[in-house]
Amino acid sequence: MALQIVDEEGADALSMRTLAQRLESGTATLYRHFGNRRELIARVVDRVFGEVEFSAEELAAKGWQLACDSFAQGMFEMFRRHRNVTPLLSEQAPIGPNAMAQRERLLAVLLDNGFTPQLAARSYATLARYVLGFAIQLAGHEFDDAKLTNHIDMLDPQAFPATLTVAGHLPVPLDEEFALGLELIIDGLAKMRRSTRR
Repeated sequence: MALQIVDEEGADALSMRTLAQRLESGTATLYRHFGNRRELIARVVDRVFGEVEFSAEELAAKGWQLACDSFAQGMFEMFRRHRNVTPLLSEQAPIGPNAMAQRERLLAVLLDNGFTPQLAARSYATLARYVLGFAIQLAGHEFDDAKLTNHIDMLDPQAFPATLTVAGHLPVPLDEEFALGLELIIDGLAKMRRSTRR
């Protein structure tokens, strides 16, 4: 029910009082299950992380590059389904059992494929923060592509020649931008992995 409130009304709507009203219960009853709003948020965040289902064996069988891609794509799709959860991550780091299991699985794949502990930790953090950055864009207001295109078309060619040269390719669809950036990150990780194995 708490996730439903966030999905329907936004992160700010989630409170012990709102949840109690939805459950037709008293606020005091909820405090027996959650010490405070922070604990409630932690549960909601972990609940959505549980929707990204990868077994350790499934990720390991893919090889590390596809495992990283599957992890990031799965997280991005989860945030697409639950756009309003993103602001909660600024209040609560994902440290619940589902989030920790996700982290553990991907770190294990990286370590098993020759990543040093330091590079594995940084690789996981980079991928997770990359996904979160795009999730923030998903959660934000819908971009008005026509308005942006119109604005670019009105630019002074003397001041913005490069922008006008690529104007026919702007704006880049968010999914394409995400896929390209993810590919670049994974290629960069492959290069770093090779250099640290010597």
